[in-house]
Amino acid sequence: MKNILTIDLEEWFHANYHENIFDNQNSYEVRIVQNTKRLLSLFEEYNAKATFFVLGFVAEKHPQLIRDIAALGHEIASHGYGHQLIYEQTPDEFKTDVSKAKTLVEDIIGTSVKGYRAPSWSITPKSLWAWEILQELGFIYDASVFPIETYLYGLPSAPRFPHHPKHEGRLLSLLEVPSSTVRIFNQNIPFAGGFYFRVLPYPIISQCIKAVNKEGQPVLVYLHPREIDPGQPRLKLSLKESLIHYYGIRSCERKLIRTLKEYEFTSIAQYYEL
Repeated sequence: MKNILTIDLEEWFHANYHENIFDNQNSYEVRIVQNTKRLLSLFEEYNAKATFFVLGFVAEKHPQLIRDIAALGHEIASHGYGHQLIYEQTPDEFKTDVSKAKTLVEDIIGTSVKGYRAPSWSITPKSLWAWEILQELGFIYDASVFPIETYLYGLPSAPRFPHHPKHEGRLLSLLEVPSSTVRIFNQNIPFAGGFYFRVLPYPIISQCIKAVNKEGQPVLVYLHPREIDPGQPRLKLSLKESLIHYYGIRSCERKLIRTLKEYEFTSIAQYYEL
């Protein structure tokens, strides 16, 4: 069966560890273009399609890059504008950020944007109200939930597979497409993207993909362009944050290539015929 490939299209410095990371971001080195072109080349080589969750900040600076991605048959979705955590915004601030980003990207590609993913999976028990706003803004699906719990994100009570969420007792038409996990000893264990993809040996990742597929479900793989870029500048982070952000960067592209060789991938919109 086909699985789902997603890319959070953001720069190497877009992280949510502490607020001053984004200070003077307009002066940072640009790496998004070369990294994205490398990903696009790999996807073409292995006949994979992906959903690109485009950060408005990136789209505003590199509109032709967004057009190029769309022209190759990949889905363009939204990652908001400023890469701020939802639960640190008010509902009005969140709505303004996402509406701005959605309009910006739709103007660039000339078609509607169906999906959204929150920065750092930040739909948590503190920000479930965001679903209502996304539905109001015309999104068909959301891919912001990670059904685990970490210090930064997580909604451990969420179903592992796509569903229509409830908010304040009301069933929403919005489709929630959560990040993939395997169920081990009554725990949801992540494996399919970001730090988890970088830290786990490929045979374990492959076995987890097969396990989820045996449940009749696609695996949702997610990566960031910076994760195939060992030459990127380094942010000043704590030891814990540095480990999460940079561990396995040198081997990530090789691991991605093995995954693309072994499995077929498509976008969220194509898989669910949205």
